[in-house]
Amino acid sequence: MSKSGRGQKVPTRIFWPQRISNEELLEHCQQESIEKILVERRWKWVGHVLRKSQNAITRVAVQWKPEGRRKRGRPMTTWRRTAEADAATMGQSWGTLRTLAQDREKWRDFVAALVAHGKKGSE
Repeated sequence: MSKSGRGQKVPTRIFWPQRISNEELLEHCQQESIEKILVERRWKWVGHVLRKSQNAITRVAVQWKPEGRRKRGRPMTTWRRTAEADAATMGQSWGTLRTLAQDREKWRDFVAALVAHGKKGSE
C-alpha cells in the first residue's frame, strides 16, 4: 500500500481483468455495504420522525394508511412497510417502536443491533 499526501493509506489498485467478489472489494476499500448504510439511515430517520409531535406532517405521512381499494397486484413498498418488515426481524411491533424511539440511547442501541443483524439478503 502506498501513502497519500494526507497521511492515509491508499489501497493498491484493482484492475479490470481481476475477478474479486463484492465482499472482497468492500473489505479492500474498508467500506460498509450500501445496504447497511441505507438501513441505518432509514432507521435514524424513522426514530427522528417518531419523536416529533403527533400532528407533524412527516409523522402523519409515515402513519398514513390510504383508504379505498387498490389496483390488482402486489402492494407498493412504502417506508412504513419496509420499517415494519425490518422490525419484525428483530421481534418488534410498530407500537413498541414508537415508545422505544422516545429514549434516544435505547433507539441508538436498537438501530445498531438492527444494522449488525443485517437483512435476509445481506452477509
